[in-house]
Amino acid sequence: MIRVGVSGAAGRMGTTVCEAVEGADGMELVGRADPQLDSTLTDILPELDVLVDFSTPDTVLPNAEEALGANVPTVVGATGFDVEQLRDAAEGSGTNCFYAPNFALGAVLLMRLASEVASYMPDCEIIEYHHEAKVDRPSGTALRTRDLIEAAGGNVRDPISSIRLPGLVAHQEVIFGDTGQTLTLRHDSLDRTSFMPGVLLAIERVRDLPEKFTVGLETLLFEDAG
Repeated sequence: MIRVGVSGAAGRMGTTVCEAVEGADGMELVGRADPQLDSTLTDILPELDVLVDFSTPDTVLPNAEEALGANVPTVVGATGFDVEQLRDAAEGSGTNCFYAPNFALGAVLLMRLASEVASYMPDCEIIEYHHEAKVDRPSGTALRTRDLIEAAGGNVRDPISSIRLPGLVAHQEVIFGDTGQTLTLRHDSLDRTSFMPGVLLAIERVRDLPEKFTVGLETLLFEDAG
């Protein structure tokens, strides 16, 4: 049984993660940390096998540093922070950290397809759409998509377009342009439950990953990723 704690547990994503863990075989939700719940990370860390953090850009790094310093493997889904600082914290610790800007299978497939298209149609733009409460822009998903496209030789035009409106959850388009033609890839997360299979997979796998710091759900799904 994996004993799981969730930081940012009162937020929309954190609440959904808590519900997913409670319904998962082989997992037990033993702690919720959030200022709205009057519960701190320090309160729950001693009980945990894995911490999942979906807090805020201001708190995710201190949370991860505290958890990793206590040798608690950590899964991070919050975005809008310096990923290299998270890498440093993980590599200086005695345990593992897994970070993904997006845990939806469809979003990961979009990134993979986009990197393949970039070899043939390198010029593209990224448009990302999120709910009005999302703080960071561009989104972590868009930045990760850009990195993968550019690693494949593509050219992502600046700036990445970020749209924040009520009614949206998480959506992204990558539009490729070539002589006389365009190709559009789009993914839509219509509900936060779309992220939960990926989150549960990361919880299951984080303790046994070969590297202290791993980025991207694709590294857990595809043998040739990483």
